[in-house]
Amino acid sequence: MSLRLGTRGSQLALWQARTVAAAVEQAGGPTCTIVVIKTSGDRLQNAPLSEVGGKRLFVKEIEDALLSKEIDVAVHSSKDMPAVLPERLHIGAVLPREDPADVIVLPHDESTGTPFTSIGAVLERVGLQPRIGTSSVRRIAQLKHLLPEASFAPIRGNLDTRLRKLDQGDYDLLVLAGAGLRRLGFGSRISLALPVKDYVPAPGQGTIAIEVREDDARTGEVVNVIDHPATAASLRAERALVAGLGGGCQMPVGALAVPQGDELHLDAVVSSLDGQRLVRGTRRGLMTDADTVGRQLARDLLSRGADALLDEARRATGKVEGLQP
Repeated sequence: MSLRLGTRGSQLALWQARTVAAAVEQAGGPTCTIVVIKTSGDRLQNAPLSEVGGKRLFVKEIEDALLSKEIDVAVHSSKDMPAVLPERLHIGAVLPREDPADVIVLPHDESTGTPFTSIGAVLERVGLQPRIGTSSVRRIAQLKHLLPEASFAPIRGNLDTRLRKLDQGDYDLLVLAGAGLRRLGFGSRISLALPVKDYVPAPGQGTIAIEVREDDARTGEVVNVIDHPATAASLRAERALVAGLGGGCQMPVGALAVPQGDELHLDAVVSSLDGQRLVRGTRRGLMTDADTVGRQLARDLLSRGADALLDEARRATGKVEGLQP
């Protein structure tokens, strides 16, 4: 038996697939073959995600290949996955989570080589009105709250492409997931890790998810051996929260579940697109009740006005993402 792992062809996606393959083989599982699948998101590199269907464009073709049995396993960045998966598919395992925090990256000529200690220190270097490169609705909404004088411009492409655009002066700084930088060997480019208590990362950020067919018990058993239970519980809570809010990948929702003993601490925020209004909440519960923790916090946020903020965001983008099959 050889396990066919479906993945995108980006640097980070291939790193993730190779990491899964190595984990499966080291655990005594079958040899793995990586199958690169080009997605709609890869083909539409010049359009903002919120205008072309959101991050689900990075998983649809891979899920289609999984459903048609062209591959046995799909490997994803879990933050790219829709809140509700297609019928007959489920997350069979996740790997241990990398630090999920977003980070600020400055151009080479503005970086001191030593991480900054605060956003204020970064602004002293780049000015109070930085041009920030990011295509994330969530990042823009939260950053507008922290940096009201900043301007934002979309940026797409592989990590090295983004860094090259930054270094050639197209932006004053980038905001990226620190996990991707570290995994690809660019950790030295991180100028500041944004504190998660003030700036909540994307649901699932830093987590590699392994998607399988529900009727493929054999493959399910293979990948279950490498599952990391604490990370899996965190991801279930965050995904249950997103599903409960009815928001998708390009909605202004941040969520982070942190294991603490046999419990989870789930922190979440829903922002208005202009960053002026925030609804935040927290919930604790047993890891075994991760889905319930997420659903309860979603109901709490909705009862305190998050529904209005999400409705505004949906009208602005013209889409409701993440819930379609």
